[in-house]
Amino acid sequence: MYSRALRLTCGLLALIVIGAASLLLVRSEQRVVQETTSLRTFDQSARDISTALVDARVGQQAYVAAGQGVDFWYGKTATSVQSATGELTNLRQLAGGGAAAAIEQAQATITEFSAIDNRARDYLKSGQQLMAGDVIFTEGSDAAATAVRQIETARLAQHQEADVDVAVIRKEQALTAGTAAGLVFLLVLILIPVPRAQVVPAVGDNALPTASRRTSPAADGKAVAKPAPVAATSVPAPRPVPPLTFHAQGSVLKAATDVVTAFGRVRDLTELSHVLGQAAEVMDASGLMVWVGSAAGDDLRPVLAHGYTEETIARFPPVPRTADNAAAAAYRSGVLQVVPSRQPGGTGAVVAPILTADGCIGALSAEIRSGGETSQSVQALASIFAAQLAAVFATSSAAPAEAQQARAANS
Repeated sequence: MYSRALRLTCGLLALIVIGAASLLLVRSEQRVVQETTSLRTFDQSARDISTALVDARVGQQAYVAAGQGVDFWYGKTATSVQSATGELTNLRQLAGGGAAAAIEQAQATITEFSAIDNRARDYLKSGQQLMAGDVIFTEGSDAAATAVRQIETARLAQHQEADVDVAVIRKEQALTAGTAAGLVFLLVLILIPVPRAQVVPAVGDNALPTASRRTSPAADGKAVAKPAPVAATSVPAPRPVPPLTFHAQGSVLKAATDVVTAFGRVRDLTELSHVLGQAAEVMDASGLMVWVGSAAGDDLRPVLAHGYTEETIARFPPVPRTADNAAAAAYRSGVLQVVPSRQPGGTGAVVAPILTADGCIGALSAEIRSGGETSQSVQALASIFAAQLAAVFATSSAAPAEAQQARAANS
C-alpha cells in the first residue's frame, strides 16, 4: 500500500501536467484563430483591390466612349487607382514572405497603369482620340489585368503559408497532448500496487520441524510434544497478506535496528537468548529456533530457542542434512525457505540460512502468526537476523558448543 503523501504528490503532479497542457493547447488554438482571422482580412483586401482595378480599367475605357463625360470618368478612374494603391499598402503589412514579392510586383504594375492613364489623358486633351484609344485598350487593359493576376498570386501564396503555419501548430498540439497523456499514465502506473512474488514452499514430509507439533502419549503416560510431519501440498492460491500487526512499518524498522545493534553487543548465551526474544517480537513470531550444523556438516541440531520449553527442545532429534524439510533445505542450499500456513490466517514458517565466509553453518527458523510468512518484510527480517547470528558465531566459535553444553546441563 502506498503512503498517502505519495498518492497526493502523484495526484498533484497529474493535475499540474493536465493544467499546463490545457494552457498550451488553449494558447495554440488562439494562434490558429488569429491566423484564420488574418487570412480572411487578407482575402477581403485582395478582393477590394481587384475590384478597384476593374473599375479603373472600365473608367479608362469610358474616356473614348461616345456620349460619356470625360471629366466624370477621370475622377472615377483616379479614385479607383488611389483606392487600390492604399489597399496594397495595408495588404503588404499582412503578407508573408511569399506573398510580399507578388504584392511588390502588383504595386509596380499599378504605377505603370497610372503612367498609361496619364498618357491617355494627354492624347485626349490634344484631340488624338485614336492614339488615346489604342493606349487604353492595349497597354491599359493589359496592365490592369496583370495587376489583378498578381494580387491573386499573392492571395494564393498567403493561403499556402497559412496552411503551413496551422499544420505546425496542430503538430505542436498533438505533441503537447501526447506528452501530457504519457506523463499522467506514468503517474497512474506508479500508484498501481505491485503483486507480491508467489512463495514456493519446500517440498517434503517434514516441511519444518518447528512449524507444527502434536502430542503423543509417552511411556510414563504424560503428554509429550514431538514434531509432526507436514505432508507436501500444492501451493495454495495467492491471498492477501496482512501487514505486521505488532508495529507500524516505521516502528518495525526502528525495532529491527535496535535488535541488530543488540546482536553486535552480545557477550554470552543469556544475552543472546534475550536478543532472540526481541527478534521474535519484531517478526511477530510465536517461536524462534537456531539450528547449527555438526562439525562434519551431516546434520542440524537445535542449540538456542525462544518460545519453546527446554523439554520440547530436548526432544527434537537431529535433522539430517539430506532430510526433506525446510531447515535441511536451507542448510543445503543457503537459500531462504518459506512454509505457508495450511489455513488462511494460520501459522506458517520462515527458515533463513546462517551464512559465513566458510559456507552455511546453520539455519534460523521462525513460526509466524496470521499468515505473515509470505510478507517480504518478515522474510527480510529473518535474513537480517540470520546474518547477525552468523557474525556472532563467527566471532565466538565456541558458542555452538557452549549452547549445547548449557542445554545438556539444564536437561
